[in-house]
Amino acid sequence: MQFALSIFSKTSNLGGVAATNMTQQQFDSLLHHHIVTTFIQEGHAPTNALLARKVASSVDDVETGLLRLQASHGLVLHPGRCEVWVIHPFSSSPTHTWVQAGTKGWWAPCMWCALGIAALVKGRLTVHTRIGGEAEPVQIDVADAVPLQTELFVHFAEPPRRAWDNVHHFCARVLPFRSPEDVGDWGRRHQLPLGEVMPIAQLAELAQRWYSHHADSDWEKWTPAQAMEIFRSTGLVSDFWKLDTSAGRY
Repeated sequence: MQFALSIFSKTSNLGGVAATNMTQQQFDSLLHHHIVTTFIQEGHAPTNALLARKVASSVDDVETGLLRLQASHGLVLHPGRCEVWVIHPFSSSPTHTWVQAGTKGWWAPCMWCALGIAALVKGRLTVHTRIGGEAEPVQIDVADAVPLQTELFVHFAEPPRRAWDNVHHFCARVLPFRSPEDVGDWGRRHQLPLGEVMPIAQLAELAQRWYSHHADSDWEKWTPAQAMEIFRSTGLVSDFWKLDTSAGRY
């Protein structure tokens, strides 16, 4: 249920437009926008005080909005404190995947997120990660969200409908491999499930469709129907990619 927020008396930093009488969804979308754009521009999450200035509101209202975004899986807060930890495709904590663009760089929770960062940032980037999260380093050059090393594959251990059962474990296993056959050996070594494998170019297309609007000021999470249409349009049509339509947005 949405309600009008009449908490604004100053001008928002978004294009100099006064942010008065926002709905709850508009307020939360604007918070999401400023968090993502701060990551893009600065390489880290904004403080809650900075967010309050950007949306011309109080820190208490910002923290209430952050808690709503976490409840709807729009982001992940640090355990025990109301501060941004992960807002896909960005992580505040070091991960096994580093995305570099010149002097800037970002940690990504997984390969899907790394290519999501490429979809948002554009231009030339390099993804630094490891094959199967193990010893072999791999460098993936990306130009305008398209990976140039097309011989690689990426594995999803579990279907996306189970991502929020444990989103950190889900993301940590979305990894690059040299071949689909290597995934089976990897899964047996680590007692991890074999899910679906796709060429990295297909993952880049999925990331482009999924993440390219995540910095928009009117961002909203995908409905299950919208998310499944993104999967279908990327050629992902097996039962693995079906979503629970009663589970809210993705």
